[in-house]
Amino acid sequence: MSDAIQILQKYWKHNSFRNPQEEIINEILNGKDTFALLPTGAGKSICYQVPALMIPGMALVISPLVALMKDQVATLQKLDIKALALTGGISSDDMITLLDNCEFGNYKFLYLSPERLQSDWIIDRIKRLPINLIAIDESHCVSQWGHDFRPSYLKIGQLKQYFPEVPFIAVTASATKRVKEDIIAQLGLKAPAIFERSFIRENIAYMVFEVEDKLFKIEQILKKNPEPSIIYVRNRKSCHEIQQQLMRMGFDATFYHGGLSAKEKEKNMQLWMTEKAQVIVATNAFGMGIDKANVKTVLHTQLPENIENYYQESGRAGRNGAKSFAIVLTSPSDLYQATDQSIKTLPDKKFLLECYVRLCNYFQVAYGEGINEKFSFNLNTFCVRYNFPPLKTYNALQFLDRQGILTLSQEFSEKINMQFLIPSKEIIRYMSLNPFDEAVIVTILRTYPGIHEMSIPVNLALIAKKSDHKETEVEQILQRLHQKEIISYQAKSNDSTIIFNEIREDEKTINRIAKYLEHQNQLKVEQFNAVLNYVSDHNTCKRKLILNYFGEYNSSDCEICSVCLSKKKNKIDFSKNTQRILEQLKMGQRSSKELEKSTELDKNDLIFALQMLLENDIILLNNNNTYSIK
Repeated sequence: MSDAIQILQKYWKHNSFRNPQEEIINEILNGKDTFALLPTGAGKSICYQVPALMIPGMALVISPLVALMKDQVATLQKLDIKALALTGGISSDDMITLLDNCEFGNYKFLYLSPERLQSDWIIDRIKRLPINLIAIDESHCVSQWGHDFRPSYLKIGQLKQYFPEVPFIAVTASATKRVKEDIIAQLGLKAPAIFERSFIRENIAYMVFEVEDKLFKIEQILKKNPEPSIIYVRNRKSCHEIQQQLMRMGFDATFYHGGLSAKEKEKNMQLWMTEKAQVIVATNAFGMGIDKANVKTVLHTQLPENIENYYQESGRAGRNGAKSFAIVLTSPSDLYQATDQSIKTLPDKKFLLECYVRLCNYFQVAYGEGINEKFSFNLNTFCVRYNFPPLKTYNALQFLDRQGILTLSQEFSEKINMQFLIPSKEIIRYMSLNPFDEAVIVTILRTYPGIHEMSIPVNLALIAKKSDHKETEVEQILQRLHQKEIISYQAKSNDSTIIFNEIREDEKTINRIAKYLEHQNQLKVEQFNAVLNYVSDHNTCKRKLILNYFGEYNSSDCEICSVCLSKKKNKIDFSKNTQRILEQLKMGQRSSKELEKSTELDKNDLIFALQMLLENDIILLNNNNTYSIK
């Protein structure tokens, strides 16, 4: 195992593996199929990256998360490890070039979205590669019982016949027993070595509080625990609102959601990572690849979508082993709002078809065409055009994305169109008077030769690179040229892009995937009910509820969750109440009204305490309806 340790030290600067990374790596090196159910933050990627670097050839990594693939490829490249990713939006010509690089360029990692396996020619090219390991990330997507099932994942099992001697490793952070068994069956894993870390996070106190004023409760929590915190919300609007409210209260807070540009995401994340901001208010777009050890509090202001997501998001707290808090705040109206958002917004087959047809018409995609076409997309604009409910529409598009019909990317982009408005000789004159702007203007003229005749889209990053400027400097120059009426300049933002992965076939397309829609809707109802049970059960330990959901039983109460603390408090209060009653009865017989007045106890608390004392033969009820010590 010394070679593995050397690789870990060389690239990741760690001197030892976490449990059970070493055992998993050993199984892979021995050529054995492996299933690993490891919680968030357990270092799943190390389990396949280290052995892949030890064996000649390259690893094929299949993942549905484009952002995570890009992040891992960028990280590997920074470590001087040759890696690339085939994601949506890449043309066939570029894909051929990239696969040629894989075949002849001594690459160590090829990351692939599962939809790519739908193309036979890509599978033919993969068969020619020196694959030494196949890793399936987020493997719960293989199972129809998983919370993010994707039919394209079912294709992965076919790779077994092409690479019968290559070890497969399936990894996930959240899978019930039923999902685990389904993953192993669907992938055709041969007598796999199975590794399952307990879902217990002993240092996390799971709390559920029903409150009227959530903001006031958040303020109390953050003042009591001034360490780094994450507040999860369901939408972008709440992100901005809560962040601004926290700032007004005196907290340093930032925000994170899918509608931000890459630069804004990085800037805001670094504010929080470097603790210039105590709190980051985020949608579930935040979290992938985030490993901050000292997060004290993870707080959800609305009901989580499902227990799987909640476990992963709350698991970002306390990775340093210190006591930390996972808190859900609920209010009386949450049940109705959550039902509206989670159940009533599930699309049926009729709505899914209408949404798909409208989307194709919106982008003028003709029947039998559209494959690999890419479009800028704004959900709200689309919904206003066709009078569609936004949440239901978003759920429909997400379903189409998971089925591989289209790719819905929520990476912010800004489209810039510009045109020169003055003659060439005036441009030359301007550059002689403004030499700092010259390199940018010359780059634009050389890169976009038709920019005098019409307004055309320009690539800010490309101009910056070619002119050796920062993007912000290029933007400032263009704004200045626009103000002086040297150019026309329009910046149009969109919050996502859509790529059509198949030709348009309307009913034929929707009929093919409708069977999955009904199944997934039923699963979402079950998951929603599990969340409701988690927040509304005031008698069962919260940690125990989570463990039971994932099939871990027979655990003891945690003693630190909101339910356990409430029980403890009730015991203490009960003990105090009975003591006060007994002190009064030592002075003689008392009626219940006299005891209520002298002990100043609430009537219900008094009755309960008297009943317990009677049942335990500590006091007597006399014929004259007074109580005395036995």
